[in-house]
Order: sequence, then structure tokens, then C-alpha cells
Amino acid sequence: MEKHIKKHPVIAILRGITPEDVVEIALCLYAHGIRVIEVPLNSPQAIKSIEKLVNALPDDCLIGAGTVFNIEQIIQIENVGGKLIVSPHCDPDLIQYCQSKKLHVIAGVATPTEAILAYQAGARWLKLFPAQTYGFSHVKALKSVLPNDVHIIPVGGVSQNNVLQWLSSGASALGFGSSLYQSNDSLDETTAKVIKLNKVLNITPNTNINKQWQT
Repeated sequence: MEKHIKKHPVIAILRGITPEDVVEIALCLYAHGIRVIEVPLNSPQAIKSIEKLVNALPDDCLIGAGTVFNIEQIIQIENVGGKLIVSPHCDPDLIQYCQSKKLHVIAGVATPTEAILAYQAGARWLKLFPAQTYGFSHVKALKSVLPNDVHIIPVGGVSQNNVLQWLSSGASALGFGSSLYQSNDSLDETTAKVIKLNKVLNITPNTNINKQWQT
């Protein structure tokens, strides 16, 4: 997981995306440096979208699902090649299953109790959700009591306007939803959002990748 967010600390959450639009939007995000893409399972035909992304995007892009509640859903994701499992809650059984299958798991937490429970089950990447409810200081507070190998990813209310504050609070990565893509956004709208994000982060995409994507 760490290698995927090393150069770009954003996880793209494509909630509401359709199989018809998913590849075009994801390739745009990839061309602008993003290497982790999540399709929430409450999106239309989410499993089909994940399958299309696995087949279309380069191997250095980590692809999977969000809003995952149970192992049966994980098996569906596995069957189409998804390697990322993101849940809104802390479920030790789900975490341990992902560990046994060598899947990347991000467990949802809000409190120190949930965070430690997730850690004890094997999770090292924790999704603080909903982040806007708790604020920047909550990340610092959690990190002060958690082991050093824990990574916190705020999700919910994260945008181009506060991304630097979240990172300075100790976040290892950030989950971007509607501030990067929302249902029915056009390619131009998504491109404008990711360009604005990269400007704030001072990230310059690989121009060779951009040219390859455009051809």
C-alpha cells in the first residue's frame, strides 16, 4: 500500500460511477498521478466497474472496493481481480480474511478503541470516517496512542481546500470522494478537479504517462 501512495497521497473514491464511465475517469486520474482507486459497492454495478478497471489500468494501480461489509463481498471483488478492500467499520474477521488472502485492507475507525481493535486484527492502514466529524486534531490524538506503524487515512469532508491541513495533522493518505468525482461528473469536470488538487499538493504528473493516455 505504501508504495502506491508514496508519490501521490490520494485514494480516489468513485462513488456513483458506472461501468460505462469508469475506465475513462480512472485513466484520467491515473494520468494525473493517482495510483489507488476505489469503487464503493453501493455504486451501480460496482463489481463490473472494478473488473473493467483491473483489465484497463496498469499494474502499478491498486484497484478495489469501498463500502465493504462482509467476506462474501470480498470474494466477489477477489474474483474480478480487485486487491483493495475498504470498509466503513472495524470487523476483525474481515481484516483477518484479507490478511490471509494478501489483500490490501483499510478498516474504518473513529475511536482509539476501534483503532486498536483493527490493529490487533492485523490492519495497519485505518480509515478515519467520517473525518469531518472529528477534525484535524483527532488524527494527532489517535497517532499519539497508536503504534508507529499505523497509517491514518481521513475520509469524509476532505477537499482541495483542507488537504494540506489533514496531511500536516499526521495523515498518511487521504480519501477523496465528491471533491474529486461525483456521480455524472464529466471527464472535463474530473480533470479540472484533479488538476486543482495537484496544484495544491505541488505534484507534477509524469508527462509521458499523460501523452500515452491521450493517444
